[in-house]
Amino acid sequence: MAEHIVRQGSVSVTELAESFGISVMTVHRDLDELERQGMVRKVRGGATAQASNVWESNIAYRLKAHTAEKDAIARVVAGMIEPGSSVMLDDSTTALAVARQLQELAPLTVVTNFLEAIRLLAGHPDIRLIALGGEYHATHDSFLGLGCVDAVEAVSTDVVVVSTSAISEKYAFHQEQEIVLVKRAMLGSGTRRILAVDGSKLARVALHRVAPLDDFHVVVVDANAPADLLQRLRDHHAHVEVAEL
Repeated sequence: MAEHIVRQGSVSVTELAESFGISVMTVHRDLDELERQGMVRKVRGGATAQASNVWESNIAYRLKAHTAEKDAIARVVAGMIEPGSSVMLDDSTTALAVARQLQELAPLTVVTNFLEAIRLLAGHPDIRLIALGGEYHATHDSFLGLGCVDAVEAVSTDVVVVSTSAISEKYAFHQEQEIVLVKRAMLGSGTRRILAVDGSKLARVALHRVAPLDDFHVVVVDANAPADLLQRLRDHHAHVEVAEL
């Protein structure tokens, strides 16, 4: 059921009952358990794996969303990173796309709290990998909390790459305060700060402000973003790089 919801994005209780040949009561019970595990979110009449301004989507959904755009962004970001430097990556799927590109830039030191990125880079002979610990959150497949913040603040990297769920003309936002705290700590630990977001995040807000856009040295966004939103972003930030697909 979780895979079906992730694949569809949002579904109704009636559709789930018909698709799986079970009662509406059973659907509600199963959705309660999936929500408890952080895999989906119950909404009126159904469930969703998509993000809202107060709730981030599950990692399984994010891994499948806007993959071409994230890969294009990652190539541009990788072009800003020098071999031999140190790079901090957050737990975004855009940063994961960057991690794939970093394998071609070794030797590097990579610091991250994202378990999927750790799995990807572990064992690479020319990448020194520093895993940021803390409390594991299955919804994000990453480590968060005070332990993670302390670990971030104990290091300093040449570059930090973060993504956020929403950006307005002036701020980057995220729905969950534990993630916001880690991202803020990361921004304080990087000499060059890169914000990497696909076009679906533009002209949106979420519950918590992560940082003003002026705190980032460069904002990288894909060319599929609406032209008017790209122009508004350029009007408010001097360094916007557009990744061609």
